[in-house]
Amino acid sequence: MSRKTNSLSALALQKFKSNFWGVFSFWFIIVIGFVSVFAYAFAPDNSQYANQMHLSIHSKKPGFKVQMLSLPSPIKSEQSFFNQLFFGKKNTTTEIPISNFNVENKSLNYTEYASDGLEGVTKTVEFQTLNEEEIRALISENKFLFGTDKYGRDLLSRILVGARISFFIGFVAVFISLVIGIFMGSVAGYFGGKIDALIMWIINVTWSIPTLLLVIAITLALGKGFWQVFIAVGLTMWVEVARVVRGQIISAKEMQYITAAKALGFNHFRIITRHILPNIMAPVIVISAANFAAAILIESGLSFLGIGAQPPMASWGAMIKDHYNYIILGKPYLALIPGLCIMTLVMAFMLIGNALRDALDVKT
Repeated sequence: MSRKTNSLSALALQKFKSNFWGVFSFWFIIVIGFVSVFAYAFAPDNSQYANQMHLSIHSKKPGFKVQMLSLPSPIKSEQSFFNQLFFGKKNTTTEIPISNFNVENKSLNYTEYASDGLEGVTKTVEFQTLNEEEIRALISENKFLFGTDKYGRDLLSRILVGARISFFIGFVAVFISLVIGIFMGSVAGYFGGKIDALIMWIINVTWSIPTLLLVIAITLALGKGFWQVFIAVGLTMWVEVARVVRGQIISAKEMQYITAAKALGFNHFRIITRHILPNIMAPVIVISAANFAAAILIESGLSFLGIGAQPPMASWGAMIKDHYNYIILGKPYLALIPGLCIMTLVMAFMLIGNALRDALDVKT
């Protein structure tokens, strides 16, 4: 029996490897996951939530360059390396975009950046403890590969940090949906009767409510926030898992090996967890991949409506909300870039779901 199982697993893996788009999507998701975990290590703006604002350089095109003056602050933030790596740097310095400067003795004369051909304000700062080279070291040239948003924040950094929410909501939502869906579907399918009728009534009522409306209601009940959205999305996706598991168990419990397990005196819990569920997980895995994509879309919709991740958190849906009116103002990339990110990630999960469906299909 073990040899047969191993050979079927190896065959499924071989079929999956032969699917180009499935393998490509798998590695694409791995890369996005790695980037989302270590987003602050890759982001040019590694401040918390990549929220460093410079209103004087708002809505600049991709590739925009500007000289940036970083004035040190007497306030020192104590932050561990791992805290900074995973949650961003608590930036206490003041960053000022400038157009030109000159250093005289221990004084720095600079002109603040002003767009649209305007002349910026000229200011002077004196440094008592720094020499000329150290003063010049405070000025660097910043390049914004994706440009800046309407608040002057680095769009590339916001995209990288925002990937964390869109990616992890899939994991949390799918985990919650699997825990609830497998339990409810297993109980309904295995015991049947009134228990099945009651659970199916709950499933049908939940399914009859529009998903987005149900998520909004749960979010409002739990409150606005990061984890509340994750839980709300997960609580609306379990019905599909429960229906699939219920149908599979109804078919599987009539098989001879289940009858043999009952004859041997095994309890219901062991029969369900050790004998039925391992043999019906193929369709559950496929629907989980589809739920990943659905969770990302739901979260983006909630953020667009303003009840998802709250500012200053970076979220792809919120970025579209902030900049959708720029589509008709000649700067559509501010909304199109996060939109393309959502589209490609959802497409990757759908493609890997199709590849898993083909690989786990015993008929082929």
